[in-house]
Amino acid sequence: MGFFSKLKEKLGSVTEALKLDRLVDGLEKTRASLVNRLRAVLYAGRKIDQQLIDEVEEILITSDVGVSTTEKLLDRLRDRVRRENLQDASLIVDVLKEAIVDILAESPSATNDATFGIDPAATPHVIMVIGVNGVGKTTTIGKLARNYKAAGKSVLIGAADTFRAAANEQLEVWANRAGVDIVQQQQGADPAAVAYDTLKAAVSRSVDVVIIDTAGRLHNKQGLMQELEKIGRVMRKVKPDAPNDIFLVLDATTGQNALQQAKEFTKVAPITGIILTKLDGTAKGGAVLAIADALQLPVRYIGVGEQIDDLQVFDARAFVEALFEERATAGEHATA
Repeated sequence: MGFFSKLKEKLGSVTEALKLDRLVDGLEKTRASLVNRLRAVLYAGRKIDQQLIDEVEEILITSDVGVSTTEKLLDRLRDRVRRENLQDASLIVDVLKEAIVDILAESPSATNDATFGIDPAATPHVIMVIGVNGVGKTTTIGKLARNYKAAGKSVLIGAADTFRAAANEQLEVWANRAGVDIVQQQQGADPAAVAYDTLKAAVSRSVDVVIIDTAGRLHNKQGLMQELEKIGRVMRKVKPDAPNDIFLVLDATTGQNALQQAKEFTKVAPITGIILTKLDGTAKGGAVLAIADALQLPVRYIGVGEQIDDLQVFDARAFVEALFEERATAGEHATA
């Protein structure tokens, strides 16, 4: 019995089982670019030699895993081959899977992430969401709010991206879809004032989760740093430990460019996790590995579709198993 069959039996939930199938489907393009190419060279009976290692290296790098992360994976691969005296290329697949899982840092809040749980003694749980325009930040906030509400939590969104025209309107649409309230002011208002008002309202209403949207400017790093610091400072007047999380939203379709964005944002904010969107629309899902490895930040959530429930909690083991899942088996799972 395969990993997903066992996991579905353990879950015993049609909804959760469908999410697993959605994850497998959402990684189709990356699977074709990365895993299917690996399987084409890692076939039974082929000898493990330097030529094989070179081919694996090329596949990893051209799938946006990145040079540094690729070298780390290959070092672990060579070590296992040497220690266990592996001879057959087909054995490398499982070695690579384990090495990839090891590289993907686990969130310190993995248990809560898995259930959209929060510390009930420390509400409201405040999440600040940052990222450049166009990465799917607004839709991600709506999906995140929907998931928290589905988990029985009350949610309030703060529309602190007051710089971009129509940002409030777009966020309001997603708040309505998620069935949660939103605090907003006119375009050009002080973002910190919006965040302050949102948190004050959340405290007075005993709201569980607050999600603060922010402007997506990065060309002026000094200005963005000052803005984010100010937002945090004014929120701490209401709740001393706010924000509890700062999530950076990245577009998976941009591959290595997403990694560069992440590096820049880590200079202006103490990020606690990555949300990677549009994984279903790219063959560059290998960037997940490069980002997690280079920044030593956990990927907290991934987007695998356009629907409001297509934002999934990131589970490294499930992600890797879905990535390496063979499509014939996946089809059987879908009809099981």
